[in-house]
Amino acid sequence: MEKGTNIGETLDLHAEHMILNFGPSHPATHGTLRIILELEGETIVKCDTEIGYLHRGIEKLAEDWTYNKCVNLTDRLNYCSAFMNNTGFHLACEKLFEIEVPPRAQYIRTILSEVSRIADHMTAIGPNFVDIGALTPFWYCWAIRENAYDLLEFVAGARMTTAFTRVGGLEDDVPAGFGDKVMAFIPDVYSTMDEVEKLLAKNRIFNDRTRGVGALSGHEAVSYGWTGPCLRACGIPHDLRKANPYMVYDQLDFDIPIGEHGDTYDRIFVRIEECRQSARIIEQALDKMPEGPVKADAKQVVLPEKDGVYNFMEDLIHHFEIVMYGPKAPKEDASYEATEAANGELGFYLVSDGSNKPYRMHVRPPCFHIMAALPRLVEGSLIADLSAVLASLNIIAGELDR
Repeated sequence: MEKGTNIGETLDLHAEHMILNFGPSHPATHGTLRIILELEGETIVKCDTEIGYLHRGIEKLAEDWTYNKCVNLTDRLNYCSAFMNNTGFHLACEKLFEIEVPPRAQYIRTILSEVSRIADHMTAIGPNFVDIGALTPFWYCWAIRENAYDLLEFVAGARMTTAFTRVGGLEDDVPAGFGDKVMAFIPDVYSTMDEVEKLLAKNRIFNDRTRGVGALSGHEAVSYGWTGPCLRACGIPHDLRKANPYMVYDQLDFDIPIGEHGDTYDRIFVRIEECRQSARIIEQALDKMPEGPVKADAKQVVLPEKDGVYNFMEDLIHHFEIVMYGPKAPKEDASYEATEAANGELGFYLVSDGSNKPYRMHVRPPCFHIMAALPRLVEGSLIADLSAVLASLNIIAGELDR
């Protein structure tokens, strides 16, 4: 446009605009999200979003569930990497209860969190490829996702909604053969990421569909409250595993991948590199994992071993109290703990009244903040770009629950 030209002179202000519902029945929205578009031809003039199609009221339900039972609610936040939700919630509980988790449990939590991160990233970018017409790399990603869920099933008995953590540690130790299964999983992660990168990095159609599409600057990303891979794709190297280490991340060596342009292309390749870094973390954690218990020594909070329940009256009483009523918070207090989940900062804010249930719980989900920027990313773009951008953000409707 020439300098000084009025925008009204370049657009037909009397042109008829079309209002289009993109979802919830559109394949790219998975039945859980409605996007209202105002179109001029194939160009998006205005975009608005409607969330709540998967509303479960998790924060309100938590007020009537014990601290251990709430783990089943957290499973449903980001169901693609549920173990990370479990861990984040119980880290907040342990901060409230002032409990120190044994080292072995911390290492197992770290390993399974990174396995879950890989599964989540594969679930994010695999369907993203399908949404923009690239089917072959989807199968590479899905194979890794299935292997990751098989590993989680081997440990927890469930593939997606694991509910494996407890206040003070884990439900149980990992089964025999865990280390061998993990080490068999790692080489496949490295080789698959290499294959996917070869298929896509210089593919002209893929580059045309992703480079410069849905770009956001680092400054804007921070202003929207972005975290996780989407923020790092904008060139901001913020990762809570480095910035505010928890569990055993401060004892492990790994890098933070970042992008340059904050577009769909960068968001995809940041996740690919993060899978390699997760594999590095898993290898180191498995090598350093000590022997020992996986439950804290806190009789009022942690279930005693079965042998003690069968032979000692005190253990039987503790077992009955914890199963029937759940552990009670030691005092009226509040705690906040944030973890670097697959999509970014996942925070749990708990308020205690000294009972066996949270008085209040608030979740800080990464997707809620990322979703706020969708209109900014797609307005002025073609409608065909919306699928590519939306999938690259990895919006999980369970995290949009308000």
